[in-house]
Amino acid sequence: MDSPMFDVVIAGCGPTGAMLAAELRLHDVRVLVLEREIEPASFVRIVGLHIRSLELMAMRGLLERLLPHGRQRPAGGFFAAIAHPPPEGLDSAHAYLLGMQHSVLVRLLSERAIEVGAEVRRGSAVVGLEQDSEGVTVDLSDGERVRASFLVGCDGGRSTVRKLLGVGFPGEPARTETLMGEMEVGAPPEEIAAKMAEVGRSTKQFWLKPLGEGIHQVVVPAAGVSEDREEPPTLGDFQQQLRAFAGTDFGVHSPRWMSRFGDATRLAETYRVGRVLLAGDAAHIHPPTGGQGLNLGIQDAFNLGWKLAAQVRGWAPGALLDTYEAERRPVAEDVLDNTRAQMELQSSEPGPQAVRRLLTELMGFNDVNRHLIGKITAIDIRYDFGEGPDLLGRRLPDVDVGGGRLYDLLHGGRGLLLDRTGHLVVGGWSDRVDYLGDRTVGLEAPCILLRPDGHVAWVGDGQQDLDQHLARWFGLSPGD
Repeated sequence: MDSPMFDVVIAGCGPTGAMLAAELRLHDVRVLVLEREIEPASFVRIVGLHIRSLELMAMRGLLERLLPHGRQRPAGGFFAAIAHPPPEGLDSAHAYLLGMQHSVLVRLLSERAIEVGAEVRRGSAVVGLEQDSEGVTVDLSDGERVRASFLVGCDGGRSTVRKLLGVGFPGEPARTETLMGEMEVGAPPEEIAAKMAEVGRSTKQFWLKPLGEGIHQVVVPAAGVSEDREEPPTLGDFQQQLRAFAGTDFGVHSPRWMSRFGDATRLAETYRVGRVLLAGDAAHIHPPTGGQGLNLGIQDAFNLGWKLAAQVRGWAPGALLDTYEAERRPVAEDVLDNTRAQMELQSSEPGPQAVRRLLTELMGFNDVNRHLIGKITAIDIRYDFGEGPDLLGRRLPDVDVGGGRLYDLLHGGRGLLLDRTGHLVVGGWSDRVDYLGDRTVGLEAPCILLRPDGHVAWVGDGQQDLDQHLARWFGLSPGD
Protein backbone atom coordinates (compact mmCIF):
# COMPACT_ATOMS: atom_id res chain seq x y z
CA MET A 1 0.00 0.00 0.00
CA ASP A 2 1.24 3.51 -0.83
CA SER A 3 2.64 5.65 1.96
CA PRO A 4 0.16 8.19 3.35
CA MET A 5 0.17 11.54 1.54
CA PHE A 6 -1.20 13.15 4.68
CA ASP A 7 -1.28 12.24 8.33
CA VAL A 8 -4.90 13.37 8.73
CA VAL A 9 -7.65 14.28 6.26
CA ILE A 10 -10.52 16.32 7.71
CA ALA A 11 -13.88 16.41 5.94
CA GLY A 12 -15.50 19.80 6.52
CA CYS A 13 -14.01 23.23 7.17
CA GLY A 14 -16.58 24.60 9.56
CA PRO A 15 -15.57 25.68 13.08
CA THR A 16 -14.95 22.09 14.22
CA GLY A 17 -12.86 21.06 11.22
CA ALA A 18 -10.85 24.28 11.09
CA MET A 19 -10.15 24.17 14.82
CA LEU A 20 -9.09 20.53 14.66
CA ALA A 21 -6.73 21.29 11.77
CA ALA A 22 -5.09 24.10 13.72
CA GLU A 23 -4.70 21.89 16.79
CA LEU A 24 -3.05 19.12 14.76
CA ARG A 25 -0.64 21.54 13.10
CA LEU A 26 0.67 22.62 16.51
CA HIS A 27 2.25 19.16 16.58
CA ASP A 28 3.56 19.22 12.99
CA VAL A 29 0.89 16.84 11.70
CA ARG A 30 0.35 16.93 7.90
CA VAL A 31 -3.29 17.98 7.47
CA LEU A 32 -5.62 18.25 4.49
CA VAL A 33 -9.03 19.88 5.06
CA LEU A 34 -11.74 19.27 2.45
CA GLU A 35 -14.63 21.72 2.14
CA ARG A 36 -17.51 20.94 -0.21
CA GLU A 37 -18.47 24.59 -0.78
CA ILE A 38 -16.34 26.52 -3.25
CA GLU A 39 -17.01 29.88 -1.63
CA PRO A 40 -17.65 30.70 2.03
CA ALA A 41 -21.30 31.23 2.91
CA SER A 42 -22.48 34.68 1.87
CA PHE A 43 -25.37 34.86 4.32
CA VAL A 44 -25.02 36.35 7.78
CA ARG A 45 -25.89 34.32 10.84
CA ILE A 46 -25.05 35.23 14.41
CA VAL A 47 -23.65 32.51 16.65
CA GLY A 48 -22.45 32.65 20.24
CA LEU A 49 -19.25 31.41 21.83
CA HIS A 50 -19.86 30.37 25.42
CA ILE A 51 -17.43 30.65 28.32
CA ARG A 52 -15.56 27.37 27.84
CA SER A 53 -15.04 27.96 24.13
CA LEU A 54 -13.73 31.45 24.89
CA GLU A 55 -11.31 29.94 27.41
CA LEU A 56 -10.07 27.45 24.82
CA MET A 57 -9.55 30.27 22.33
CA ALA A 58 -7.55 32.14 24.98
CA MET A 59 -5.44 29.01 25.55
CA ARG A 60 -4.30 29.15 21.94
CA GLY A 61 -3.88 32.92 21.72
CA LEU A 62 -6.89 33.27 19.42
CA LEU A 63 -9.31 35.20 21.59
CA GLU A 64 -7.79 38.59 20.84
CA ARG A 65 -8.39 37.93 17.14
CA LEU A 66 -12.05 37.17 17.73
CA LEU A 67 -13.02 39.91 20.16
CA PRO A 68 -13.00 42.82 17.66
CA HIS A 69 -15.46 40.91 15.47
CA GLY A 70 -18.03 40.11 18.15
CA ARG A 71 -20.33 41.63 20.71
CA GLN A 72 -20.17 40.65 24.36
CA ARG A 73 -23.29 40.04 26.40
CA PRO A 74 -23.85 38.80 29.96
CA ALA A 75 -23.63 35.06 30.62
CA GLY A 76 -27.23 34.69 31.73
CA GLY A 77 -30.68 33.84 30.41
CA PHE A 78 -29.51 30.96 28.23
CA PHE A 79 -31.45 28.03 29.70
CA ALA A 80 -34.78 27.73 27.85
CA ALA A 81 -34.58 31.53 27.35
CA ILE A 82 -35.65 32.03 30.96
CA ALA A 83 -34.71 35.62 31.71
CA HIS A 84 -32.37 35.63 34.70
CA PRO A 85 -29.19 37.65 35.20
CA PRO A 86 -25.86 35.80 35.29
CA PRO A 87 -25.26 33.85 38.49
CA GLU A 88 -22.64 34.84 40.98
CA GLY A 89 -19.51 32.74 41.21
CA LEU A 90 -18.68 32.14 37.56
CA ASP A 91 -14.97 31.35 38.04
CA SER A 92 -13.74 32.52 34.66
CA ALA A 93 -11.86 35.48 33.29
CA HIS A 94 -14.15 35.20 30.25
CA ALA A 95 -17.59 35.05 31.86
CA TYR A 96 -19.62 36.36 28.94
CA LEU A 97 -21.11 35.30 25.62
CA LEU A 98 -19.39 36.49 22.45
CA GLY A 99 -21.85 36.85 19.59
CA MET A 100 -20.40 37.06 16.09
CA GLN A 101 -21.15 36.22 12.49
CA HIS A 102 -20.77 32.52 11.75
CA SER A 103 -19.01 33.25 8.46
CA VAL A 104 -16.50 35.50 10.23
CA LEU A 105 -15.75 32.85 12.84
CA VAL A 106 -15.20 30.24 10.13
CA ARG A 107 -12.95 32.63 8.22
CA LEU A 108 -10.82 33.44 11.26
CA LEU A 109 -10.43 29.80 12.28
CA SER A 110 -9.67 28.74 8.69
CA GLU A 111 -7.05 31.48 8.41
CA ARG A 112 -5.53 30.20 11.64
CA ALA A 113 -5.38 26.63 10.28
CA ILE A 114 -3.74 27.78 7.03
CA GLU A 115 -1.38 30.09 8.88
CA VAL A 116 0.02 27.18 10.92
CA GLY A 117 0.39 24.99 7.85
CA ALA A 118 -2.84 23.13 7.07
CA GLU A 119 -3.88 22.68 3.44
CA VAL A 120 -7.52 23.63 2.75
CA ARG A 121 -9.18 22.58 -0.51
CA ARG A 122 -12.53 24.13 -1.39
CA GLY A 123 -14.94 22.51 -3.82
CA SER A 124 -13.78 19.07 -2.72
CA ALA A 125 -15.62 16.49 -0.65
CA VAL A 126 -15.35 12.87 0.47
CA VAL A 127 -17.41 10.47 -1.67
CA GLY A 128 -15.83 7.17 -0.69
CA LEU A 129 -13.34 5.61 1.71
CA GLU A 130 -11.49 2.39 2.34
CA GLN A 131 -9.36 1.71 5.37
CA ASP A 132 -6.82 -0.91 6.32
CA SER A 133 -4.39 -1.44 9.15
CA GLU A 134 -2.04 1.28 7.89
CA GLY A 135 -4.33 4.07 6.78
CA VAL A 136 -7.37 5.33 4.88
CA THR A 137 -7.82 5.81 1.15
CA VAL A 138 -10.23 8.67 0.52
CA ASP A 139 -12.09 9.15 -2.76
CA LEU A 140 -12.79 12.80 -3.57
CA SER A 141 -15.62 14.35 -5.55
CA ASP A 142 -13.22 15.48 -8.29
CA GLY A 143 -12.06 11.92 -8.94
CA GLU A 144 -8.78 12.18 -7.02
CA ARG A 145 -7.78 9.67 -4.36
CA VAL A 146 -5.70 10.62 -1.36
CA ARG A 147 -4.11 8.48 1.29
CA ALA A 148 -3.95 9.39 4.99
CA SER A 149 -3.20 7.76 8.29
CA PHE A 150 -6.54 8.99 9.69
CA LEU A 151 -9.77 10.57 8.46
CA VAL A 152 -12.02 12.74 10.63
CA GLY A 153 -15.59 13.53 9.62
CA CYS A 154 -16.47 17.08 10.63
CA ASP A 155 -19.01 17.30 7.82
CA GLY A 156 -22.20 18.12 9.69
CA GLY A 157 -25.43 16.46 10.71
CA ARG A 158 -25.88 14.78 7.31
CA SER A 159 -22.27 13.56 7.43
CA THR A 160 -21.13 11.62 4.38
CA VAL A 161 -18.26 10.12 6.39
CA ARG A 162 -20.64 8.78 9.03
CA LYS A 163 -22.89 7.26 6.36
CA LEU A 164 -19.96 5.68 4.52
CA LEU A 165 -18.84 4.13 7.80
CA GLY A 166 -22.31 2.73 8.39
CA VAL A 167 -22.41 4.24 11.88
CA GLY A 168 -25.94 4.41 13.26
CA PHE A 169 -27.39 7.80 14.24
CA PRO A 170 -30.24 6.90 16.58
CA GLY A 171 -32.46 9.39 18.35
CA GLU A 172 -35.74 11.19 17.87
CA PRO A 173 -36.90 12.75 14.60
CA ALA A 174 -38.15 16.32 14.58
CA ARG A 175 -41.63 16.83 16.03
CA THR A 176 -41.77 20.61 15.75
CA GLU A 177 -40.38 23.06 13.25
CA THR A 178 -39.31 26.66 13.70
CA LEU A 179 -38.30 29.45 11.36
CA MET A 180 -35.27 31.51 12.36
CA GLY A 181 -33.76 34.40 10.48
CA GLU A 182 -32.18 37.82 10.64
CA MET A 183 -33.84 40.70 8.81
CA GLU A 184 -34.87 44.31 9.00
CA VAL A 185 -38.13 45.19 10.74
CA GLY A 186 -40.38 48.15 9.94
CA ALA A 187 -42.51 48.17 13.10
CA PRO A 188 -41.60 50.52 15.97
CA PRO A 189 -39.97 49.04 19.10
CA GLU A 190 -43.02 49.65 21.29
CA GLU A 191 -45.26 47.63 18.96
CA ILE A 192 -42.73 44.80 18.88
CA ALA A 193 -42.47 44.76 22.68
CA ALA A 194 -46.24 44.74 23.14
CA LYS A 195 -46.80 41.89 20.68
CA MET A 196 -43.89 39.93 22.14
CA ALA A 197 -45.47 40.13 25.59
CA GLU A 198 -48.90 39.18 24.23
CA VAL A 199 -47.82 36.22 22.10
CA GLY A 200 -45.19 35.11 24.60
CA ARG A 201 -47.86 34.21 27.15
CA SER A 202 -48.84 31.22 25.04
CA THR A 203 -45.94 30.67 22.58
CA LYS A 204 -42.33 30.51 23.77
CA GLN A 205 -40.81 29.84 20.33
CA PHE A 206 -41.60 33.38 19.20
CA TRP A 207 -39.45 36.48 19.43
CA LEU A 208 -37.98 39.44 17.63
CA LYS A 209 -34.67 40.47 19.20
CA PRO A 210 -32.70 43.51 18.04
CA LEU A 211 -29.14 42.70 16.95
CA GLY A 212 -28.09 46.24 16.12
CA GLU A 213 -27.96 48.31 12.94
CA GLY A 214 -31.71 47.80 12.38
CA ILE A 215 -31.42 44.01 12.18
CA HIS A 216 -33.62 41.70 14.28
CA GLN A 217 -33.42 38.00 14.94
CA VAL A 218 -36.87 36.61 14.14
CA VAL A 219 -38.09 33.27 15.47
CA VAL A 220 -41.60 31.91 14.84
CA PRO A 221 -43.18 28.43 14.79
CA ALA A 222 -43.37 26.97 11.29
CA ALA A 223 -45.67 23.93 11.46
CA GLY A 224 -47.28 23.34 8.08
CA VAL A 225 -45.19 25.89 6.18
CA SER A 226 -43.57 23.26 3.95
CA GLU A 227 -43.77 19.51 3.49
CA ASP A 228 -40.04 19.45 2.66
CA ARG A 229 -38.01 20.40 5.72
CA GLU A 230 -34.86 20.72 3.63
CA GLU A 231 -36.45 23.41 1.47
CA PRO A 232 -35.13 26.88 2.42
CA PRO A 233 -37.82 29.19 3.83
CA THR A 234 -38.82 32.41 2.07
CA LEU A 235 -39.55 35.86 3.39
CA GLY A 236 -43.19 35.11 2.58
CA ASP A 237 -43.07 32.15 4.97
CA PHE A 238 -41.92 34.45 7.78
CA GLN A 239 -44.58 37.04 6.97
CA GLN A 240 -47.29 34.36 6.89
CA GLN A 241 -46.32 32.85 10.24
CA LEU A 242 -45.83 36.19 11.96
CA ARG A 243 -49.33 37.26 10.90
CA ALA A 244 -50.74 33.92 12.07
CA PHE A 245 -49.30 34.29 15.58
CA ALA A 246 -49.13 38.06 16.09
CA GLY A 247 -51.66 39.47 13.63
CA THR A 248 -48.89 41.46 11.92
CA ASP A 249 -45.73 40.73 10.01
CA PHE A 250 -43.96 43.71 11.66
CA GLY A 251 -42.94 44.97 8.24
CA VAL A 252 -40.07 42.45 7.98
CA HIS A 253 -37.91 42.88 4.90
CA SER A 254 -34.38 42.59 3.52
CA PRO A 255 -33.47 39.24 5.12
CA ARG A 256 -29.77 38.51 5.39
CA TRP A 257 -30.21 34.93 6.57
CA MET A 258 -33.21 32.58 6.84
CA SER A 259 -33.40 28.98 7.97
CA ARG A 260 -35.64 26.41 9.56
CA PHE A 261 -34.83 23.95 12.31
CA GLY A 262 -36.57 21.10 14.02
CA ASP A 263 -36.06 19.44 17.38
CA ALA A 264 -34.44 16.26 16.05
CA THR A 265 -32.01 14.80 18.56
CA ARG A 266 -29.47 12.17 17.51
CA LEU A 267 -26.16 10.74 18.73
CA ALA A 268 -23.75 8.58 16.75
CA GLU A 269 -23.47 5.02 18.03
CA THR A 270 -19.70 5.36 18.04
CA TYR A 271 -17.23 8.18 17.42
CA ARG A 272 -14.55 5.93 15.93
CA VAL A 273 -14.29 3.03 13.51
CA GLY A 274 -10.65 2.05 13.11
CA ARG A 275 -8.80 4.99 11.60
CA VAL A 276 -11.90 7.09 10.95
CA LEU A 277 -13.39 9.38 13.60
CA LEU A 278 -16.36 11.75 13.90
CA ALA A 279 -16.58 15.16 15.56
CA GLY A 280 -19.04 18.02 15.84
CA ASP A 281 -22.47 17.73 14.23
CA ALA A 282 -21.36 14.58 12.41
CA ALA A 283 -21.46 12.92 15.84
CA HIS A 284 -24.43 14.68 17.45
CA ILE A 285 -27.36 16.94 16.56
CA HIS A 286 -29.90 18.65 18.79
CA PRO A 287 -32.14 21.72 18.82
CA PRO A 288 -30.26 25.04 18.94
CA THR A 289 -31.84 26.18 22.19
CA GLY A 290 -29.10 27.32 24.55
CA GLY A 291 -26.68 27.82 21.65
CA GLN A 292 -24.55 24.78 22.49
CA GLY A 293 -24.01 22.98 19.16
CA LEU A 294 -21.15 25.03 17.72
CA ASN A 295 -19.44 25.11 21.11
CA LEU A 296 -19.79 21.36 21.55
CA GLY A 297 -18.05 20.80 18.21
CA ILE A 298 -15.18 23.20 18.95
CA GLN A 299 -14.65 21.46 22.28
CA ASP A 300 -14.65 18.06 20.52
CA ALA A 301 -11.81 19.39 18.35
CA PHE A 302 -9.76 20.51 21.36
CA ASN A 303 -10.19 17.14 23.04
CA LEU A 304 -9.34 15.15 19.92
CA GLY A 305 -6.56 17.27 18.41
CA TRP A 306 -3.67 16.58 20.78
CA LYS A 307 -4.64 12.91 21.19
CA LEU A 308 -4.75 12.26 17.45
CA ALA A 309 -1.48 14.15 17.03
CA ALA A 310 0.09 11.93 19.70
CA GLN A 311 -1.08 8.86 17.79
CA VAL A 312 0.38 10.18 14.54
CA ARG A 313 3.66 11.20 16.17
CA GLY A 314 4.04 7.78 17.75
CA TRP A 315 4.11 8.60 21.44
CA ALA A 316 0.46 8.09 22.40
CA PRO A 317 -0.19 5.62 25.21
CA GLY A 318 -2.19 2.62 24.00
CA ALA A 319 -5.65 3.80 25.04
CA LEU A 320 -5.21 7.57 24.63
CA LEU A 321 -7.17 7.91 21.39
CA ASP A 322 -10.03 5.87 22.85
CA THR A 323 -10.44 8.46 25.61
CA TYR A 324 -11.78 10.90 22.99
CA GLU A 325 -15.08 9.04 22.72
CA ALA A 326 -15.03 7.99 26.38
CA GLU A 327 -14.86 11.65 27.45
CA ARG A 328 -16.82 13.48 24.76
CA ARG A 329 -19.75 11.16 24.14
CA PRO A 330 -21.12 11.53 27.71
CA VAL A 331 -20.81 15.31 27.33
CA ALA A 332 -22.89 15.13 24.16
CA GLU A 333 -25.44 12.92 25.91
CA ASP A 334 -25.82 15.56 28.60
CA VAL A 335 -26.25 18.33 26.01
CA LEU A 336 -28.90 16.31 24.20
CA ASP A 337 -30.75 15.81 27.48
CA ASN A 338 -30.66 19.46 28.49
CA THR A 339 -31.85 20.57 25.05
CA ARG A 340 -34.70 18.06 25.28
CA ALA A 341 -35.64 19.60 28.63
CA GLN A 342 -35.40 23.13 27.25
CA MET A 343 -37.65 22.30 24.31
CA GLU A 344 -40.26 20.89 26.68
CA LEU A 345 -40.08 24.07 28.74
CA GLN A 346 -40.85 26.08 25.59
CA SER A 347 -44.02 24.13 24.86
CA SER A 348 -47.29 26.06 25.14
CA GLU A 349 -49.02 23.13 26.90
CA PRO A 350 -50.20 23.79 30.49
CA GLY A 351 -47.99 21.11 32.08
CA PRO A 352 -44.65 22.27 30.60
CA GLN A 353 -45.63 25.88 31.31
CA ALA A 354 -46.25 25.03 34.96
CA VAL A 355 -42.80 23.42 35.13
CA ARG A 356 -41.32 26.49 33.44
CA ARG A 357 -42.87 28.79 36.07
CA LEU A 358 -41.51 26.57 38.83
CA LEU A 359 -38.01 26.47 37.31
CA THR A 360 -38.09 30.25 36.82
CA GLU A 361 -38.77 30.55 40.54
CA LEU A 362 -36.00 28.08 41.43
CA MET A 363 -33.49 29.96 39.29
CA GLY A 364 -33.86 32.79 41.75
CA PHE A 365 -31.56 30.66 43.93
CA ASN A 366 -28.00 31.35 42.80
CA ASP A 367 -26.90 27.71 43.10
CA VAL A 368 -29.64 26.59 40.69
CA ASN A 369 -28.88 29.39 38.23
CA ARG A 370 -25.14 28.63 38.47
CA HIS A 371 -25.72 24.90 37.88
CA LEU A 372 -27.78 25.45 34.73
CA ILE A 373 -25.43 28.07 33.29
CA GLY A 374 -22.54 25.73 34.05
CA LYS A 375 -24.20 23.10 31.88
CA ILE A 376 -24.86 25.46 28.98
CA THR A 377 -21.39 27.01 29.01
CA ALA A 378 -19.53 23.69 29.64
CA ILE A 379 -17.47 25.04 32.54
CA ASP A 380 -18.69 22.31 34.89
CA ILE A 381 -17.51 19.34 32.80
CA ARG A 382 -15.54 16.81 34.80
CA TYR A 383 -13.98 13.94 32.89
CA ASP A 384 -13.72 10.66 34.76
CA PHE A 385 -10.02 10.17 35.51
CA GLY A 386 -10.66 7.89 38.48
CA GLU A 387 -10.69 8.67 42.16
CA GLY A 388 -9.01 11.82 43.39
CA PRO A 389 -9.59 15.42 44.44
CA ASP A 390 -12.61 17.23 43.05
CA LEU A 391 -10.29 19.25 40.81
CA LEU A 392 -9.18 16.10 38.97
CA GLY A 393 -10.72 15.98 35.48
CA ARG A 394 -11.99 19.55 35.61
CA ARG A 395 -10.80 22.54 33.65
CA LEU A 396 -8.53 25.03 35.40
CA PRO A 397 -9.54 28.71 35.19
CA ASP A 398 -7.15 31.30 33.77
CA VAL A 399 -5.36 32.05 37.05
CA ASP A 400 -2.41 34.37 37.60
CA VAL A 401 0.90 32.53 37.28
CA GLY A 402 4.50 33.70 37.22
CA GLY A 403 3.59 37.32 36.65
CA GLY A 404 1.26 36.44 33.76
CA ARG A 405 -1.79 34.36 32.96
CA LEU A 406 -2.05 30.57 32.91
CA TYR A 407 -3.60 30.30 29.44
CA ASP A 408 -0.72 32.23 27.91
CA LEU A 409 1.45 29.22 28.77
CA LEU A 410 -0.76 26.85 26.74
CA HIS A 411 -0.50 28.48 23.33
CA GLY A 412 1.68 25.66 21.98
CA GLY A 413 -0.81 22.88 22.75
CA ARG A 414 1.53 21.09 25.16
CA GLY A 415 0.96 19.75 28.66
CA LEU A 416 1.99 21.85 31.67
CA LEU A 417 3.20 21.01 35.15
CA LEU A 418 2.45 23.70 37.74
CA ASP A 419 4.78 23.01 40.66
CA ARG A 420 4.33 24.95 43.88
CA THR A 421 6.89 22.81 45.73
CA GLY A 422 9.88 23.38 43.48
CA HIS A 423 10.86 19.74 43.90
CA LEU A 424 9.33 18.04 40.84
CA VAL A 425 10.56 17.66 37.25
CA VAL A 426 9.00 16.59 33.94
CA GLY A 427 12.25 14.84 33.04
CA GLY A 428 12.13 12.92 29.77
CA TRP A 429 8.70 14.32 28.92
CA SER A 430 10.05 17.84 28.41
CA ASP A 431 9.43 17.58 24.65
CA ARG A 432 5.67 17.29 25.38
CA VAL A 433 5.16 18.93 28.76
CA ASP A 434 6.25 22.38 29.94
CA TYR A 435 7.21 23.19 33.53
CA LEU A 436 6.47 26.17 35.75
CA GLY A 437 7.80 26.27 39.29
CA ASP A 438 5.96 29.02 41.18
CA ARG A 439 5.19 28.91 44.89
CA THR A 440 2.84 31.89 44.55
CA VAL A 441 0.34 30.30 42.11
CA GLY A 442 -3.14 30.62 43.61
CA LEU A 443 -4.01 26.92 43.61
CA GLU A 444 -5.47 24.76 46.34
CA ALA A 445 -3.02 21.98 45.51
CA PRO A 446 0.75 21.51 45.76
CA CYS A 447 1.21 20.56 42.09
CA ILE A 448 -1.05 20.15 39.09
CA LEU A 449 -0.49 18.45 35.73
CA LEU A 450 -2.55 19.98 32.93
CA ARG A 451 -3.37 18.28 29.64
CA PRO A 452 -3.12 20.36 26.44
CA ASP A 453 -6.89 20.94 26.58
CA GLY A 454 -6.61 22.57 30.01
CA HIS A 455 -8.09 19.73 32.07
CA VAL A 456 -6.39 18.63 35.27
CA ALA A 457 -4.74 15.23 34.75
CA TRP A 458 -3.07 14.90 38.16
CA VAL A 459 -2.95 16.57 41.58
CA GLY A 460 -0.25 15.71 44.11
CA ASP A 461 3.33 16.26 45.27
CA GLY A 462 5.22 13.00 44.65
CA GLN A 463 7.62 12.46 41.75
CA GLN A 464 6.88 8.75 41.36
CA ASP A 465 3.12 9.36 41.23
CA LEU A 466 3.67 12.21 38.77
CA ASP A 467 5.79 10.00 36.51
CA GLN A 468 3.01 7.41 36.37
CA HIS A 469 0.50 10.04 35.26
CA LEU A 470 2.92 11.57 32.77
CA ALA A 471 3.21 8.12 31.20
CA ARG A 472 -0.57 7.67 31.29
CA TRP A 473 -1.26 10.84 29.32
CA PHE A 474 1.97 11.51 27.45
CA GLY A 475 3.41 8.05 26.81
CA LEU A 476 6.79 6.69 27.69
CA SER A 477 9.59 9.22 27.90
CA PRO A 478 12.10 9.00 25.04
CA GLY A 479 14.68 7.48 27.36
CA ASP A 480 12.49 4.52 28.37
